[in-house]
Amino acid sequence: MSSPSIALADLVDYTDWERGQWLVWLRQQKDSALQTSLGPHAAVRFTDVGDMIRHIFSAEKRYIERLTGRPITDTSSIPKQDVEALFSFGRESRAGLKDYIKTLPEAEWDMPIGMQIIKWSISASPRKIVMHVLIHEMRHWAQIATTLRLNGLKPDLHDFLFSPALGGEVSGG
Repeated sequence: MSSPSIALADLVDYTDWERGQWLVWLRQQKDSALQTSLGPHAAVRFTDVGDMIRHIFSAEKRYIERLTGRPITDTSSIPKQDVEALFSFGRESRAGLKDYIKTLPEAEWDMPIGMQIIKWSISASPRKIVMHVLIHEMRHWAQIATTLRLNGLKPDLHDFLFSPALGGEVSGG
């Protein structure tokens, strides 16, 4: 028995929608939510929500740079406390991802590529790496939502079921 799979395009659609939802909500917070601490047990390089969002978009950009053999961008100058600057950078990183997906020849999607990521040497197919980029983003948005809720802020629903990806309708609420 074969089972259907979610296409990469569906996850791109979902994460595009989710980014849009976050942008609207964060604009309403007047950048203050970006300064919300990730807590005392956060990874050393991330201290607040702004750091985590910059990381989401930076990872997307850097994976595409690795896949295409381009130099890795230093994203530390992207202001982490400026929602417009962050999401402008996110639009840039997403454009690169979409261009990569659109232009990679079908025969290359499952051919392993070697890359160095910090201290790890990794060999994976472009399909796996692109899927990782999208899942990585979804995981971090969920962490951000939890962090904000624990700090008394209430972001909107971001569940895949409520998104327009793969169609369907939502009413009530």
